[in-house]
Amino acid sequence: MSKFTDYQFKPFLREAIGRLGFENPTPIQKEIIPLILKGTNAIGQAHTGTGKSHSFIIPVLERVDSSVEALQAVITAPTRELATQLFNELTKMTEGTDIRSSLLIGGTDKIRSASKLKSNPHIVVGTPGRISDMAESGALAIHTANILVIDEADLAFDMGFIEAIDKFASKMPVELEMYVFSATIPEKLKPFLTKYMESPVHVKIGDRKPLTEGMRYTLVPVRSMNKKKKLLTVLEGINPYLAIIFTNTRQNADGLANYLAENGIKAGRIHGDLSPRERTRMMKQIRDLEYQYIVATDLAARGIDIPGVSHVINFELPDELEFFIHRVGRTARAGLEGTAITLYEPTEEDKIVQIEKLGIPFVHEDVKNGEWIEVKERHARKNRVKGADDIDRKANSFVRKPAKVKPGYKKKMAQEVEKVKKRERRLNRKK
Repeated sequence: MSKFTDYQFKPFLREAIGRLGFENPTPIQKEIIPLILKGTNAIGQAHTGTGKSHSFIIPVLERVDSSVEALQAVITAPTRELATQLFNELTKMTEGTDIRSSLLIGGTDKIRSASKLKSNPHIVVGTPGRISDMAESGALAIHTANILVIDEADLAFDMGFIEAIDKFASKMPVELEMYVFSATIPEKLKPFLTKYMESPVHVKIGDRKPLTEGMRYTLVPVRSMNKKKKLLTVLEGINPYLAIIFTNTRQNADGLANYLAENGIKAGRIHGDLSPRERTRMMKQIRDLEYQYIVATDLAARGIDIPGVSHVINFELPDELEFFIHRVGRTARAGLEGTAITLYEPTEEDKIVQIEKLGIPFVHEDVKNGEWIEVKERHARKNRVKGADDIDRKANSFVRKPAKVKPGYKKKMAQEVEKVKKRERRLNRKK
């Protein structure tokens, strides 16, 4: 199907798709939608920003029968924010219909969560822990749902949620259909997939996320300067609508946010140590544009959609380079332009080379007195040295040691070698 109008969807779904302005399905949607409509187990492997969410929301809604008073589908996401985003997208599409859905996420009152389920929702969206709690207590009649969607499965595994999913999935029907979506499929996740999925169709959309149009990838050398001070000079050179500064650990995020505050820069922070209430408040402040800068760990790159991000700054390079793609994917969204700035130290050359192999076209720049200037590529010195070595080898091969040596021959040889070097350098300049 090349257009959404080619599908024979229910009228409410056709209207919702039109309302959202969707015309042509993305590659992941083209592959996954027919599989879910047929009830074929599938693994969808694609990066963020590929239209993955609607590849399962649309066909799940097509298959739900609102006349049946029972739970029919469970959609799980590893973070509250991501679950809430999925629920909001689902709600937009079911507006004005009899399809009932409930959001079950941690950090909210369990009694209130249970009361939501008295209306017998057709679809439940939530975090694994809360869904498992509700199924365990009997508040959620999960045994009637024969569709299970697991979004961001690799992140769920990293955060230790696969056990909770296993717990409630084992209470679902024997003929359970499972649809798993993930940017990567870690080896340790495979036993879980094998347990519930017999010969699933594996849809992989591109080994790499295509480079975003309107995106600039700037590489800034730290050299001998303190890295935090270097960040301050970088911030002097930009005036972002909203910038996310990435660190690798929660402690580093707090330390950097405190350092920025000491230097007169107010920065929000997002990481796993925030309580549910703190995280909700922080997200509201960010959406209300109370902050121009946010310091975050990689959780934000995967689990949170923050609109209006104009700049991403990699204060630290991620330990897993796949996260570099997720980080920079926070900006240049919805047709807007974006800038990804990466601070790097000489010891990180190998990581930078690996990132370049992902297809990232770095521009080498630095900030002097608040102005951006181009700097020589980090390969320039290597190339210069390599060129000098070539000239040395060539000169030495031309000048031979005489068969009979006389006093002072070494000095004469050295002079001859120098003459050849000068000639070669002149020729190279003319090329």
